[in-house]
This record gives sequence, C-alpha cells and structure tokens, in this order.
Amino acid sequence: AQQFYVNAPYGLCLAHNGNLTNARQLADVLMREDRRHLNTSSDSEVLLNVFAHELEHATRGVPLQPDNVFKAVRAVHKRVRGSYAVIALIAGHGLVAFRDPYGIRPLSMGRSAEGAVVFASESVAIEGTGHEFQRDVAPGEALFVDLAGNLCAQQCAETPQHFLCVFEYVYLARPYSVLAGISVYQARLNLGKTLAKRL
Repeated sequence: AQQFYVNAPYGLCLAHNGNLTNARQLADVLMREDRRHLNTSSDSEVLLNVFAHELEHATRGVPLQPDNVFKAVRAVHKRVRGSYAVIALIAGHGLVAFRDPYGIRPLSMGRSAEGAVVFASESVAIEGTGHEFQRDVAPGEALFVDLAGNLCAQQCAETPQHFLCVFEYVYLARPYSVLAGISVYQARLNLGKTLAKRL
C-alpha cells in the first residue's frame, strides 16, 4: 500500500505508478552502499530510498532549493530503469512530481480556482475533483511546488523521449481522460474501427 515514508532527509512520502526493471539490483546497492534499510520488496520503496539518498546528497550542507530537488531527480534518472510517474511530499518544503525519461506512465498537472497545483495520473482525476487540467508532465521533467504555491519546472533527463504505454489507451486509463493530447475514448473507437476493417 502506498504511500511510503522515510524520515531522512526532511521526511519524505512518495507514491508511484509504474514498474522498475532494476529494483532488485537497486535494493542491493541501497543496503550495501547507500546504508538504507528496506522494509518491503516493493519497487515503490526502492524508488523512495533512491530519491531520498540523492536528495540528501544534493542538499548536504545547503538549504533545500528547487535546484537541489532537480539535481536529485537527475541522479534518480541515471540510476533507475523502468517506468515511473512519481509524486512525493518533502515535509516542511513542498511537493515534487516527476516522470521517467520515456514518459511510459502518464502524469498530469492541474490547478484549482484559487491557484493550488494538483497532480494526478490522468486528466479525468483532476477534472473530476473540480480542478482545471493544465498539461501533462513531460517525459523526464520534474516540477517542484513550495509551501507558498510557487511552481518551478525543469527537464531532468539527458535525452527524453515519449513512449507512453499503449495499454493506457487500451485498458488502464479512464475513457474520458486525455493522454498526450489524445482522447482515450476516441483512441478506443479508432482502434475498434481499424480492427473491424481488418477482419
């Protein structure tokens, strides 16, 4: 069950959608070299501890700033393989959201009428809670929202590409979501028409 929590640095809670393909190797390195303890076999806990380790390294001896968060995310991208769309809370500082360099899993951003920033796995979750969908988080991008609601964004992957999982359109996403600018409902209709023509 998510969220996962670690108390250092700062106190971090993380929720993640995706699958890490090198989770076992990372878990071994985290315990042997990074001196971090894992309580479960969940790849979400592995991802949290990688991010925590890199954030601790990026902020050693300096106050936390958005650039430190982005430096940590860049390091996560270099260590982690697989799909991940992440939302994490840094206690006393703000919220960070980031997506893997291939954009395999979706991640959307929206705002409330008062200007509060919200993140969700797809647009329908944002609109369904009375918020306005603004855009998708780009592959490899990270966004940091501080406690005052100020938003900073930065591309943190060296060579981002967009390879959204086809199963989002076929099976996983809600029909009334829009992913990468494409209506999931319309994509399903188009797939059905194409299949019917080939039969």
